[in-house]
Amino acid sequence: MPRSDELEQIIEGCRAGREESFAKLVDLYAARCYGYFYRLTGSRTLSDDLLAELFLKLVTKIRSYRGGGFDGWLFKTASNVFHDYLRQKQRRKKALEAERIRKSETKLTVSGHEQDLADRLQLRLEQLDGDTRELIMLRFYSKLSFKELAKIRGEPIGTTLSKVHRGLKKLRELMEQ
Repeated sequence: MPRSDELEQIIEGCRAGREESFAKLVDLYAARCYGYFYRLTGSRTLSDDLLAELFLKLVTKIRSYRGGGFDGWLFKTASNVFHDYLRQKQRRKKALEAERIRKSETKLTVSGHEQDLADRLQLRLEQLDGDTRELIMLRFYSKLSFKELAKIRGEPIGTTLSKVHRGLKKLRELMEQ
């Protein structure tokens, strides 16, 4: 990650419409944002689409960034992109979720041998409700602090801490099954 003054220069370049500044911003954040989307969706194709949508939004929304924690602002925008997708695809999401659960259950019963830990974790994350899964991904995969999470979600930090704690407890229970 660049120093904060370097990041501010990149952001100012983006605000001025300089392509090389946008390219630097993409280089800095594409992997983390892609990982965030991938962990939420479990789909490489959808993650690619959401990542492209996020960076297209940044072109128009970068001027609304008012300083402070850029990571928090960026992941709030990423969260909004994800929620926009969910709202647009509500009926389809329900059908896909049912199919994903059916496939994960089939995969667990058919394989007969211990799966890779990362695969097991992904399957268990998919069993959590969307809000809890997103909180865990923002906290641990996107490396946002509890303070940043609370600010993004517009709720007290204690509420955020409690939700993450309950989500981790549920995830542990699922992993032990």
